[in-house]
Amino acid sequence: MKNRHTVKVVDRRSEPRLIAKRYMSVEFSVSDSEPPYLFKIENFSFSGMGILVKEGSGVLENIKVGDVLDMKYYPQESPAQPEYLKTEIRHITRYDPLKYKGIYLVGLSVLDKQISDKR
Repeated sequence: MKNRHTVKVVDRRSEPRLIAKRYMSVEFSVSDSEPPYLFKIENFSFSGMGILVKEGSGVLENIKVGDVLDMKYYPQESPAQPEYLKTEIRHITRYDPLKYKGIYLVGLSVLDKQISDKR
């Protein structure tokens, strides 16, 4: 007899999540007059990653989908040097409003592993 309480959960994301996470955090500036922001990388896929940003943050006020920024990525391995990569803002989405009120997920996509000029 089939259990009628069994629910099949379907992952609707277009890319499978990565198990091995190369970077632990990312640092970037949204303008020359502001200090850089540092975020823990929270969300991974084969084509991108994401950071969580509080509503009202200066970051959200100064970025938009499609922006390309020079970002400094810190690898998981502690002795490894940070990598400077050009990164596109792919989406800015309200993040699980029932669980995380006032939090946005900002999707990042490294552009063809191009090394940024900013070092």
